[in-house]
Amino acid sequence: MVRIDSSNISRRGVLRLTAVAAGAFAFGTIEDDVLAEESNSKFIDAHSHIWTRDTENYPLKLGTTLADLDPPSFTTEELLATASKSNVGRVVLIAHHFFHGFDNTYMTDAAEQHPGVFKVVGMVDDAKPHPDAEMRTLLKKHVTGFRITPSVRKDAHWLNNAGMKLMWKTAAETGQSMCCLINPENLSEVDKMCEQFPDTKVVIDHFARIGVDGEVREGDLKNICLLARHKHTYVKVSAYYALGKKRAPYDDLRPMIRRLYNTFGPQRLMWASDSPYQLVGEGNTYEASIALIRDRMDFSAEDREWLLRKTAENVYFSVG
Repeated sequence: MVRIDSSNISRRGVLRLTAVAAGAFAFGTIEDDVLAEESNSKFIDAHSHIWTRDTENYPLKLGTTLADLDPPSFTTEELLATASKSNVGRVVLIAHHFFHGFDNTYMTDAAEQHPGVFKVVGMVDDAKPHPDAEMRTLLKKHVTGFRITPSVRKDAHWLNNAGMKLMWKTAAETGQSMCCLINPENLSEVDKMCEQFPDTKVVIDHFARIGVDGEVREGDLKNICLLARHKHTYVKVSAYYALGKKRAPYDDLRPMIRRLYNTFGPQRLMWASDSPYQLVGEGNTYEASIALIRDRMDFSAEDREWLLRKTAENVYFSVG
């Protein structure tokens, strides 16, 4: 489990660390513009979760308790302190339905409290009336993408319903992204939606979990690469701890990354850590995750810049 030892750091010290090293800045200070520019020049983590034990202000989903939080805590401050050590200045926060359901408040509050540092991939209940109105409201709260996944309702028609189709249509209008947490067998379903909504930005999380059972299959790679023909489709190069051999330095995943690079190009790939899960287990660290793209792939400096900053910047931070 992830535990960050802050026993020797005062609250003021933690705030200073997150403000300066991670690029978060306080309201109304003369350093705002300088810190914002510094943050914008650093890398972007396109996928991290956060949660807190402060359930009075941020209640957990009905049926979930503090005992279910694993790791027990991964707060905004813990994320920023972790990311700053690897020159990451901005992060895309991802909804965690198991803990918070469709409540995006902890993430949107973090984005409001740290201007320019966070964007949010939230969740909207497509089974309720007017998900399109909720999407537009959340855009004003820094929500520039929406997590969708068949695991919420375990419904074979998770994409083929009126509410979900309205969300895809709305996303094409607002510039928000439909961010798919899926398995390889769901790729064909997403492909059909991309055909139906060609102007909607679509992001595939974690290589569509190809290799989660330890084997990277050629058929799965072909299916994810088919999505490249849709010009607004992107892939997150992430969650190494869960794929292939699941051991740092993750060199066994390099051929899959190269395959996607050759197919999508660097402008449609983005690195992400999937913290705090990337921090769990022997050898799994934040630095090991970013190092695979930064140091262990033979990309040009310009291509690394796309994977480590510019793609996520274009998809998430240029909206709203």
